[in-house]
Amino acid sequence: MSEVARIWVVMIVVGVGTYLIRYSFLGLVGDRPLPEWALRMLRYVPVAVMPALVAPLVVWPAATGGAPDPARMLAALAALAVGAVMRSVLGSIFAGMGVLYLALWAIG
Repeated sequence: MSEVARIWVVMIVVGVGTYLIRYSFLGLVGDRPLPEWALRMLRYVPVAVMPALVAPLVVWPAATGGAPDPARMLAALAALAVGAVMRSVLGSIFAGMGVLYLALWAIG
């Protein structure tokens, strides 16, 4: 099998797998009420997904070749602190951006 054909097979298999995983939840259960325990657990999905997406970008940023960077750590801490105190997503974003740019300018 050629390399191009192998890539297409992998893409198709991953696409079908993703569709089946989503259909199993949305298509088969979508018209029925979920049990209370499932609804309670689903409330934590966004809280778990966001740190999972952001943490690798803070700890191993591509801009530094995967090495930890103090400027990004400070920005993440500032965003976390503002988010915890103010309960504001936009405030947290702007605080993180501001601290990142200031720290990059100050550190070099």
